[in-house]
This record gives sequence, C-alpha cells and structure tokens, in this order.
Amino acid sequence: MNENQQTTGLDGRSLLQRMRVPIGFVTAILFAVFSRPTWPSLAIGVPIALCGILIRAWASGHLRKNAELAVAGPYAHTRNPLYFGSFVMAAGCAIAGGSWLIGAWLVVFFLAVYWPVMQSEAIHMQTLFGEGYARWSAEVPLFLPRLTPYRSGQSRSFDFKQYRHHREYRALAGLGIVIFVLILKAAQVFSF
Repeated sequence: MNENQQTTGLDGRSLLQRMRVPIGFVTAILFAVFSRPTWPSLAIGVPIALCGILIRAWASGHLRKNAELAVAGPYAHTRNPLYFGSFVMAAGCAIAGGSWLIGAWLVVFFLAVYWPVMQSEAIHMQTLFGEGYARWSAEVPLFLPRLTPYRSGQSRSFDFKQYRHHREYRALAGLGIVIFVLILKAAQVFSF
C-alpha cells in the first residue's frame, strides 16, 4: 500500500466499506426471491429480526461518528453494536425466510464484508482516539457482546436526534418491507 492509500484509506477494506450497502440490497432482493417462509418460520424469525433492528437503533442514538468515542449504551457491551444488530437482524430474516441456503449465504456475506470492515474501522478508531480507544478495546469485544457493561464513567443517554441524523429509520423501513414480502409469500399471495 502506498503512502497516499495509507492516509486516505483507499485500500481493499475501504472498497468493501463502500460496497457493503449495494451488495446488501442485492442480497435482500435475492433473499426475497429465494426465501420459502412458513408461518412457524415467521413466528420465530421476525421477533429475532426486530431485536436486531432495536440493537441498531439503540446504537445509532449513542453514536457521534468520528467526533467522540462511544463507550456507553450498547458500546459498553460490544465495539460494533450496529454490525451486531445487523447480524441479529439478518439471522432473524434467514430464519423467517425458511431457507438454509439463503441463511448460509447471509453468514458468508456478513463474514466476507463486515469482518474486514470492523478490522479497518478498529484501526481508524485507534488513530482517532488513541489511548481512550486502547483502554476500551482491551475490555470490550470487537463483535460478540459482553454480558456486563464496560464501566467508563460516561453516562450518555440515547439521543433521538442522533438516530435521525444517522437515518437509521431506513433500516427499519427496509426490514418492514422484507417482513411484508415474507408474509405475502407465506400467505401465498404471490410466489417467485
């Protein structure tokens, strides 16, 4: 990697960061087409997916990206609650969709795209927040949450303005559309 790539972050991980949303949309379309939901699969998967969207919402209300190290709320349990929430949401959708093949693809997609992104973001956060990040990251797992919260002394509460600022409502709308399509497919209103 040359010096310009190091300073601007234009490496393969940055490409993955930029491509994760478009790839996610394509994956959602494939999921809608190839899923085979049943009422029992929906009854199990939808609540799990809703838990994932709630985790994402909680995280977005605590995040002040690149301005402040978020260590309160869900960030006291995992360094990547947005990605963890996405994973829970995807797992719930996979269960609701009733297709093991699609479920396996979602896991592969997540690992291939989000794991390198988390690694890249960890380097970026270390650069931005130095010793504070080093202390926090030594105590808080990269992905799977710890059960007891990290005690930082920061008591920042959820900020709905941050939720709106990060446009997290778009993830909620997307999940709503996916659930609606799965319900229509389970009811055999259409089949594709």
